[in-house]
Amino acid sequence: MLNELKPVSGARHSKKRLGRGIGSGQGKTAGKGSKGQNARSGGGVRPGFEGGQLPLFQRLPKRGFHNFTKVEYAIVNVSELNKFRAGSTVTIDTLIENGLVKDVKDGVKILGNGELTKKLTVKANKFSESAKKAIEALGGKAEEI
Repeated sequence: MLNELKPVSGARHSKKRLGRGIGSGQGKTAGKGSKGQNARSGGGVRPGFEGGQLPLFQRLPKRGFHNFTKVEYAIVNVSELNKFRAGSTVTIDTLIENGLVKDVKDGVKILGNGELTKKLTVKANKFSESAKKAIEALGGKAEEI
């Protein structure tokens, strides 16, 4: 029965109870030795600290550049929009529901690869010129949001 399941014997260890008297074997200094930085409450050093020596991450040369103003779009090609019924409105939410976009990033951009066969109203953050022409050639609308 599920309510009678127990871990295999030896799989679980009981927690050490530190500083609970001499008889426990972990009394007095609670396994921390005597005095020093690591014996104090809140003692110890931060990760990467090398005793005041210049740490490794500071000694190594830094490389590369991260452009913080870069805008990255999720890309959908015009040919993929044929999934939708003619005359329907395609938004970012409908693209996500139909599995055409997984990660929206900074927005959705429609590109002009492939052929569109249906009249659609498409609402997205950006359109390439060829995508706009392909949508409007069939009497659809390309609306930037």
